[in-house]
Amino acid sequence: MAATAQKRSAWSVIWDYLTTVDHKKIAILYLMGGGFFFLLGGLEAMLIRIQLAVPNNDFLSAGMFNQVITMHGTTMIFLAAMPLLIAFMNAVVPLQIGARDVAFPFLNALGFWVFFFGGVFLNLSWFLGGAPDAGWTSYASLAIDSPGHGVDFYALGLQITGAGTLMTGINFVTTIITMRAPGMTFMRMPLMTWTTLVAAVLIVFAFPPLTIALFLLIFDRMFGSNFFIVEAGGNTIIWEHFFWIFGHPEVYILILPAFGIFSEIFSIFARKRLFGYSSMVFATVLIGFFGFMVWAHHMFTTGLGATANAIFGVATMAIAIPTGIKIFNWILTIWGGSIKFTTPMLYALAFIPSFTMGGVTGIMLATVPADYQFHDTYFVVAHFHYVIVGGTVFAILAGLHLYWPLMFNTMLNERLGKWTFWLFFTGFHLTFLIQHWLGLWGMPRRVFTYLDGQGYNLANMVSTIGAVLMAVATLILAYNIVMTIVRNERVGKDPWGDGRTLEWSLPLPVPYYNFAQIPLIRGLDAYQIEKEENNGEMIPSEPLDDFHMPNNSFIPFVMSFGLFVTGFGALYFASGKDWAINAVSNMPVHDWALYVLIAGLAITFISMGVRSWKDDLGYYVKKEELERDLAALEEERGAN
Repeated sequence: MAATAQKRSAWSVIWDYLTTVDHKKIAILYLMGGGFFFLLGGLEAMLIRIQLAVPNNDFLSAGMFNQVITMHGTTMIFLAAMPLLIAFMNAVVPLQIGARDVAFPFLNALGFWVFFFGGVFLNLSWFLGGAPDAGWTSYASLAIDSPGHGVDFYALGLQITGAGTLMTGINFVTTIITMRAPGMTFMRMPLMTWTTLVAAVLIVFAFPPLTIALFLLIFDRMFGSNFFIVEAGGNTIIWEHFFWIFGHPEVYILILPAFGIFSEIFSIFARKRLFGYSSMVFATVLIGFFGFMVWAHHMFTTGLGATANAIFGVATMAIAIPTGIKIFNWILTIWGGSIKFTTPMLYALAFIPSFTMGGVTGIMLATVPADYQFHDTYFVVAHFHYVIVGGTVFAILAGLHLYWPLMFNTMLNERLGKWTFWLFFTGFHLTFLIQHWLGLWGMPRRVFTYLDGQGYNLANMVSTIGAVLMAVATLILAYNIVMTIVRNERVGKDPWGDGRTLEWSLPLPVPYYNFAQIPLIRGLDAYQIEKEENNGEMIPSEPLDDFHMPNNSFIPFVMSFGLFVTGFGALYFASGKDWAINAVSNMPVHDWALYVLIAGLAITFISMGVRSWKDDLGYYVKKEELERDLAALEEERGAN
């Protein structure tokens, strides 16, 4: 810890983060990257709401509107919500299970940089001929005929980003299964760890179908194949099956870690053990299982037939049962608790009714005859925003306040946090509640404007005012973050005072090796047990001795940059060829693109070779350093 206190130059800090394989620093990188894309997606949302605030608006053209709604959805799902949740997974889960790092630290770093470069690649489309414009689902019937490079950026960018997320899924499954501290059985794992495990399993099984679909789209658009081209014998509906076999588990990849964050919050700030822990674990696993059984409820209007529609409708209703178990268990955790109304707890309390409303409209959409009426109206837009914003985004904002001291050793301002909460909560319901009625009144989604006199004017203006309130809340949050960093007022161990799980047992800042001695776990809520029986001191499961840690590496950054370069080479090389669909748009042939493609592949493959051939044996943390750190902690504790 003495090393962490030394002042370093700005370049040394930057280099440290470019080369780090420490899960705690990678969590900060995910938080920064996901936060940037969250602001970008929010800006795109504001452009949408400004365009729809009044009828016959020409603030955005029809084509630009299509690009904005496509990038808003794609950015928020792939580049903001998932990375921000992965940030909390990285920051918390290894500490919760008593591990010194994740199972594959190099892969963890590679996963971040691949995600980041994929996201940058996708967003550079704005400056290189136009962004994708076929919707965030990019249905093949629209995507195949989209002129320009936009959809090519979408397919290649998501292919790169998705590879990073898949690496993360594999890493967390392995970490949680193999690296738990002695005594931490599966039924002693915190709910945050359980939801991370199930979400990581979903990533491992859900992302390959998306990978396949994107490859087929790339082949059709850029290399002249006919997988989705109906007139050439292809089938455009196959894209929808591939996409939603990924897309519906993706909803649970987003919401399950959110459930984990809220479970921790309810337990901490109600100052009670989580009610019905075993049933919560069972419900989490069941939700993960059912998540793969319901994808075609997105396709009720595509002509699958009454039997298929009925099966998927019933399965969709069934998934409400384990979710309902969780809702009642959270309420019963609060019941009789000594509640502290902190900022994270306010988000958690607001989450229950907000997410339940989204679930109820989900059941309405699972009713096939009703879905025929609701489909492609603003009712669906309202539904999924109540689920994603009322669930996932609320959890991200709650988790940001809850885990900020664990990540940065400071506390966000509670007064500003509550201002952010009330403005965001009010703006959220103003924006999306009224969209249910807009849908029932017949307003279609994905249209860039509407006529006056249709009864949509007031509701759309109310919705836009709500979006402005959410934007103001986000600005206050940004101000809160900046001021907290500037003031840099340090906090101590267990800063909320009621931490129950292992991560709160560590000193702040958390040592780079996490645990000088791996603790012995004696039950659920391991830290709370030691608070009650051992003055909060964790019992070590091993003697104080040397242990192994991995070296930093610049290779993940270089390898990911190679993929970034490869994407540009592939896009510009293929799109000008006679076989490419983009040839109809008179795209020029770029002779240099082949060399860029080869150069990018060379960077990636040479980096892989260096990684394979180089003996990177890591290093050992010496017992003497651990003794000095522990002595410093004792001295600090005595001074306080």
